[in-house]
Amino acid sequence: MSPATKELFTKLRMIVPPMLEKFHKGQLGRVAVIGGSENYTGAPYFSAMASARLGCDLSHVMCTPPAANVIKSYTPNLMVHPILRETTSPDPLPASAIAPRIASMMSNLHAIVIGPGLGRDELMQDTVAEVIQDARRQNVPLVLDADALWLVQRRPELVKGYKECVLTPNVVEFARLAKAVGAESEDVGREGCEKLANALGGVLIVRKGAVDWGDTLTGSIGTLLAWRSVYHDRAWDTEGDLSREETLMLAAWGGSAITRECSRLAFIDQGRALQASDLTDKVAIAFETLIGEKEESKL
Repeated sequence: MSPATKELFTKLRMIVPPMLEKFHKGQLGRVAVIGGSENYTGAPYFSAMASARLGCDLSHVMCTPPAANVIKSYTPNLMVHPILRETTSPDPLPASAIAPRIASMMSNLHAIVIGPGLGRDELMQDTVAEVIQDARRQNVPLVLDADALWLVQRRPELVKGYKECVLTPNVVEFARLAKAVGAESEDVGREGCEKLANALGGVLIVRKGAVDWGDTLTGSIGTLLAWRSVYHDRAWDTEGDLSREETLMLAAWGGSAITRECSRLAFIDQGRALQASDLTDKVAIAFETLIGEKEESKL
């Protein structure tokens, strides 16, 4: 591990809250994953479970009723809300009737992940467009992935200038976003990311590589953003005086590091049989390996 990487992990540890007796359930992370439709139930589950396995106290999934029934059957560890509707739903409520229900919960959330299992249904897209605007008004940090990025591609003004927003495009999504906002570049590394981020008014871009474990990534970033909020609330005797801009980047970088470690550990065990669920099982080990518990948290 290079000295620069060691320094980043030292700073990342600063925003990880210790497990203290004074904390009550929910204080160490409340994250919602918005997505999950009739045909896509795995992605929101894996994102929310990555969030929970990393140590988020309360991990929610907001999805359609058919998806809710399936996701509830996967695990009792998530809070699943059958709020969303598709245009083919038996009761396709308008977006203006659905989004306020989610907005009313935002004051109890530290961060929101939008996109896993969302799909491109018009009603679903219109609903999350309103949710993004509500989150901006309430200054709730956002992580956008998958078909939430397709929405941003068509309506970049939804996120433009919002400095509490992280986009996690894969190679194809990155190219489409860059083209949509006139930020195309032959460089898909730092220079290309900076160009796209600037075109979108300073949002944070995490461009994934050829191997896309986006659900584990978004859930991990979601929890780290939640802990970031707790850090800035000074809920414990915090170290340092990191700025919100720096902690946003640390959360995104930390989520990436944890996802890479999960992938590495899972591949050692499974090889070519590797599945998304194998990464979920490695989140806690990856955290302990890379970050580790603070002394105050140990029995």
